[in-house]
Amino acid sequence: MSPAPPLGRLGQISHAVKNVERAVTFFRDEIGLPLLFRAPPGLAFFACGDVRLMVTQPEGPSHAGANSTLYFKVDDIVATRTAMQARGVQFDDEPHLIAKLPDHELWMTFFRDPDGSLLALMEERR
Repeated sequence: MSPAPPLGRLGQISHAVKNVERAVTFFRDEIGLPLLFRAPPGLAFFACGDVRLMVTQPEGPSHAGANSTLYFKVDDIVATRTAMQARGVQFDDEPHLIAKLPDHELWMTFFRDPDGSLLALMEERR
């Protein structure tokens, strides 16, 4: 049996929400992600660098608020957090050091979407 070809980069992530309209307002207006397009029956797609974020109501046994944590990489965690707070985002904590790695420090701060899913900003500070 020949080996399977390697997987490529992530192309899209699905994020389950209770109310797509409320989520569009949050991700577009409060977080500041560019809305790429909408598709029936209630999907919204946002640009997250090279990865597309799809916001949708849950399918099957999953439910909103039980998503994986999305970590948004930023260049300046303090400035980004301040701008998001000015647009109404409430954070759970202050930016804090997670780890000192050989070539950088990893900083994070956490917040939640309207359904309670945990989201984070992360800065790899050189």
